[in-house]
Amino acid sequence: MSTPFPFTAVVGQDDLRLALLLNAVSPAVGGVLVRGEKGTAKSTAVRALSALMPQVDVVPGCRFSCAPHAPDPACPDGPHEVGPGVPRPARMVELPVGASEDRLVGALDIERALAEGVKAFEPGLLADAHRGLLYVDEVNLLHDHLVDLLLDAAAMGASYVEREGVSVRHAARFLLVGTMNPEEGELRPQLLDRFGLTVEVAASREPDQRVKVVRRRLAYDDDPEGFAARWSDEESAVRARIVAARELLPSVRLGDGALRQIAATCAAFEVDGMRADIVMARTATALAAWAGRTDVLAEDVRQAALLALPHRRRRNPFDAPGLDEDKLDETLEEFAGDEDGLGDSDPGDSGDSGDEDPDPDGPGGGGGRPPQDGPDDGGGGDSPDGSGEVPAQGEAPANESGGGGAPSPGAGEQSPVRAAEPFRTKVLSVPGLGEGAAGRRSRARTEHGRTTGARRPRGALTKLHLAATVQAAAPHQRARGRSGPGLVVRRDDLRQATREGREGNLVLFVVDASGSMAARQRMSAVKGAVLSLLLDAYQRRDKVGLVTFRGSAAEVALPPTSSVDAAAVRLESLPTGGRTPLAAGLLRAHDVLRVERLRDPARRALVVLVTDGRATGGPEPVALAGRAARLFAAEGIASVVVDCESGLVRLGLAGQLAGDLGGTAVTLDELRADSIAGLVRDVQGSSRGNSQGNSRRAA
Repeated sequence: MSTPFPFTAVVGQDDLRLALLLNAVSPAVGGVLVRGEKGTAKSTAVRALSALMPQVDVVPGCRFSCAPHAPDPACPDGPHEVGPGVPRPARMVELPVGASEDRLVGALDIERALAEGVKAFEPGLLADAHRGLLYVDEVNLLHDHLVDLLLDAAAMGASYVEREGVSVRHAARFLLVGTMNPEEGELRPQLLDRFGLTVEVAASREPDQRVKVVRRRLAYDDDPEGFAARWSDEESAVRARIVAARELLPSVRLGDGALRQIAATCAAFEVDGMRADIVMARTATALAAWAGRTDVLAEDVRQAALLALPHRRRRNPFDAPGLDEDKLDETLEEFAGDEDGLGDSDPGDSGDSGDEDPDPDGPGGGGGRPPQDGPDDGGGGDSPDGSGEVPAQGEAPANESGGGGAPSPGAGEQSPVRAAEPFRTKVLSVPGLGEGAAGRRSRARTEHGRTTGARRPRGALTKLHLAATVQAAAPHQRARGRSGPGLVVRRDDLRQATREGREGNLVLFVVDASGSMAARQRMSAVKGAVLSLLLDAYQRRDKVGLVTFRGSAAEVALPPTSSVDAAAVRLESLPTGGRTPLAAGLLRAHDVLRVERLRDPARRALVVLVTDGRATGGPEPVALAGRAARLFAAEGIASVVVDCESGLVRLGLAGQLAGDLGGTAVTLDELRADSIAGLVRDVQGSSRGNSQGNSRRAA
């Protein structure tokens, strides 16, 4: 086993280290989600924490790590007698992004369960992580059903496996830590809320701090054991402090004054539900224990708010996480004068009680955001990256030129306009039955969903179709010499359940940014419609891409990505003007889809063309656009044209274009889910040589 990088040797990242340590002191805080760019020591810090976790005593031979002084009465390996245990280090279990449900919760031996009537259960990662740490790298890339199982187990402290009449339950209490890069997509808000704390990390831009990071990393790579030995005293001190804080935690008093501050803060920031109040209370209590106090102070409440509230106050996916610290301070000050005080503590102790830390490189208790510069602490990691975030994060100046395509000949470029308010859109789905990544848009064969039939298993059996298995085995019972009540089942009798659920698609937006679309109110409405579709794509777990065309060329403004936020940023800064190279936009979109089919052949595409249907520039622009559109129809690519034409006299060009694409056309008004024709639309792609590909089906 390789030697982990020492936790106390991580440079800077005070909030990250403090959040991890608070969860080690009090796992009831609910875990921590670490958000940040690549190369910021996210994974390094999490893996290093496992070495600081105190040892646990377990029942000898128990696969579920039962505590010997209080064994789980429902343990599948039980019942256990209360007695001496065997100490072992706390485990850190990593959940891979591509793990299956069976690997996470465990698997049943179906053949033994049917033939012998026994619960032959093979524990999964949740059982391995019991009383330890479960680490999910790139948690935002996990399939929805895995995240649901994971967070349900974290909330209930137990894992339940219910399959074909066989039920297994075992304890699963662990410290849950997830890391993610927001550029690769966000978590759904309801899942984001299930993490107790969230920390934003970034690499330092100070040269001295970055030098410190590099020196420590190079020293570790040259001699991991020797480097770890040099930090052993600091590691032992933090480990002892965690143990002391755990012992002190039950004695910490959360006074009515501090509790009122917590409630007032959550109300002031309009967070949903009561989970934020509970998490803040537990975090403030853990902060006091970490600082060696038995009373919760105002600084503990403030630090708890900075860790527990930023990710809960987001009102939609495109709101940046964060907290207005001035508003926070005003709220805390307003509710600081209760007669109960802040836990009946001595006011003279509030100035420095939470800031003491024996380790100059370690995190302190209480306070606000960590310092970004200083002689010792820098924002670094195991491999800091200086590339930073995606540029132009929604800050395109009004006079900016370029970035939206080639400059238009003979016409001035207009500055970007803001998008209108988003609205709930109709559900646009790809026809047929796919087999792509799990999502919420189109019908697909999936591992989860309603059962539609049975088949012989290909490889390992994952979802047993009980009725079909019994039906296959029943005719052979006499020949197999059945004499008892058990059913004699052979491998050939087993039947895999086929299920139908939903998949995520690649939604490629092709947006007309030409002069004919440039009227400010009109373009604002168009951007609002695209933003609404982006919100819908976010909720349905799609990948998105953005192609724009104007002037004399088309541009891939955003290659296909899981980051819907990035698409919204590109849309917001999209300038307009010039002619309408419709054919160029369609051909560029066709090239994008061709490349994506090579990368991910199972993910089906939905093209959303936003235009008024006009085509100008070059010889025979309309005919050329029609030929380009028919390429999509010939390949059966599902498409919808959002008709942006306005005015009393309409040419109907978008409808003709939709016919060439083999798709359908909707107006901006019809796109709204609450419109008169508010039906869920299945966008019908054209099948090769099949006239039915040009029809539209309402579901």
